[in-house]
Amino acid sequence: MNILIVRNDKIGDFITALPACYILKQHMPDCRITVLISPINQSIAEACDFIDDVIVDTGQSTTQLAKTLKQHQFDLSFTLFSNTRVAIAQWLARIPKRIAPATKIAQVFYNQRVIQRRSQVKMAEFEYNMALIQSMFPDISTDYRQPLLQLKPNNILREQDKKVIAFHPGFGGSSDANWTVNEYIELAKSIEDIPNIQIIFSFGPGDEAFLEEFENNKGKLNAQIYVSKTSVADFAALIASFSLFISTSTGTFHLASAVGTPTMTFFADSLFASSKRWKGIGNESLQHNYMLPQDIKARQAMFATVKNDLKKLAQNLTA
Repeated sequence: MNILIVRNDKIGDFITALPACYILKQHMPDCRITVLISPINQSIAEACDFIDDVIVDTGQSTTQLAKTLKQHQFDLSFTLFSNTRVAIAQWLARIPKRIAPATKIAQVFYNQRVIQRRSQVKMAEFEYNMALIQSMFPDISTDYRQPLLQLKPNNILREQDKKVIAFHPGFGGSSDANWTVNEYIELAKSIEDIPNIQIIFSFGPGDEAFLEEFENNKGKLNAQIYVSKTSVADFAALIASFSLFISTSTGTFHLASAVGTPTMTFFADSLFASSKRWKGIGNESLQHNYMLPQDIKARQAMFATVKNDLKKLAQNLTA
């Protein structure tokens, strides 16, 4: 069976689709799984041994996309997140069975619509994605390996025998809550004297303002700076070498969870943006999640809690 899985949005969104791809491949080892994704996720998709082919959505016209899809002769498609363009393209490509959540106007172009009501957040995003697969294959197992994204760790930045704790202050507008750069610096300073700890501050494309602010305010903080200029898969391999990854709930957090790196992550204090919906696909015991309140005093109290928890985590790494 030739199957298309569509998740052509941001890094974190695509990571939440990986368990669905994996369980489908385990359920039907002889099926061919192709993903339709945004360009930024191509390297990650190509690194997955349970994905057979990749179609990159470059924003081509609906008819051009439909022509590409038709050439693959898909038997079945699962659209984990839909818009009208990809819905019409699949309809024009005459994919026999097209499954998607029953939301938005786009649903009329699918012939099997599944009511999920994701806004109610009864489960995490990646669990909703697997539930969509279950709608077609009710007996499928939803168990998947940990870590799911198995990359060889890139130890190029790690000093010998030290445990790396990485801070990623940027978020590219994909998160609803975060600490300031100065607050991240304060967190880093609280652990810099712990023996055998190496501190790294990482920055990605679009984080130039965060990098400049960090360089202007870090003072005597002993921290290495890493600016990611290669593929997302390369950055994920680097994250896999870290002992703790600290960030807001953006794509880099999802990468860290997918490769099995322990995380300390900050979410907005709302159901829609919460860890209940956007928790990582990795082992939950490795995820330390915090909801950041908007109230100033409550935020200050939360910061004190985070600082205390960070010290304990850092000390445990070298115990």
